[in-house]
Amino acid sequence: MLRIVKPKTKRAKRMLEKRAPKVDENVKRLMLLQGTKSSSLIKNVISDLYHLKKAGGAAVKFSRKNDNVRPFEGGGETSLEFLSAKTDCSLFAFGTHSKKRPNNLVIGRMYDHHVLDMIELGVDKYQSIAQLGGGRKAAPQEGSKPCFAFLGDAFESKPELAHLKEMLLDFFRGEEVETINVGGLDRVFVCAAAGDKVYLRHCGIELKKSDESKFPRVELVEVGPCFDISIRRSRKPSEDLRREAMKMPLKTAKKKVKNVKGDSLQGKIGKIYMPKQEVEGMALAKMKGLKRERRQAAAAKAAAAADTPAKEGDGSVVAEETPTQKKARL
Repeated sequence: MLRIVKPKTKRAKRMLEKRAPKVDENVKRLMLLQGTKSSSLIKNVISDLYHLKKAGGAAVKFSRKNDNVRPFEGGGETSLEFLSAKTDCSLFAFGTHSKKRPNNLVIGRMYDHHVLDMIELGVDKYQSIAQLGGGRKAAPQEGSKPCFAFLGDAFESKPELAHLKEMLLDFFRGEEVETINVGGLDRVFVCAAAGDKVYLRHCGIELKKSDESKFPRVELVEVGPCFDISIRRSRKPSEDLRREAMKMPLKTAKKKVKNVKGDSLQGKIGKIYMPKQEVEGMALAKMKGLKRERRQAAAAKAAAAADTPAKEGDGSVVAEETPTQKKARL
């Protein structure tokens, strides 16, 4: 039985709520790290991937060497899963270099902070952002959503390339949005498969004036990084695990609130029903003006009674006029 540790501070509680499963998940974060031995090419690959994904805190880069991480070996995933749970990352890229597998790059995905699937790639040729002048005018903005163009039917027919296509789309998906500004589409990843190699080019989109039509002419400029890669090994999840990872909860309909409706101009509008109030029988504060009117009415009544003469033999007694009544009468 797992021991559930309750948060002791409000900050820890907010962190656990942020990492908890949700119907609409957070943006997937990328974890970048390298092994004991790595070449300068692999270091440039890790740095450029971090540069593409760092906007909005969507990437975490480890500069220390990790000798305990061996993704395709038994027990070599423990350190990787621990770092994934610590940094709340569901994507990882691990670079190594050895004589047997030079310029090796392993990319993969996590489910519940356990390795779901991964692909081992060999980087045969690489051009960095600095080599292609990525800082010039054609360079895309940080955090912009890229387009993808997969050339060739091999990405649909071959299982390894279909797996790589799914992995690349998941790596650069970013935040899911319903609409997007067409003017913000300033970069595209062009992927072409030829034989056993895959050519990946990151290009910036330039809109130039066209003499033939009123629409602008689109030109692609390589801004880097650009890869020539080959697939070495891959590990796919089992069908049961894949089905569990892709399961989507049923979205419950929002409960309707009575007497509340929305308006585009006024926002939220509500109706309040009040019972009938009996104001006549309520004990309200009496105004001073009403007291003055009552005194005047009493004085007028007393003056009228004094002016009325008493009849003989009726036994009525006329009261003597008080000084206040006399003053009011005069």
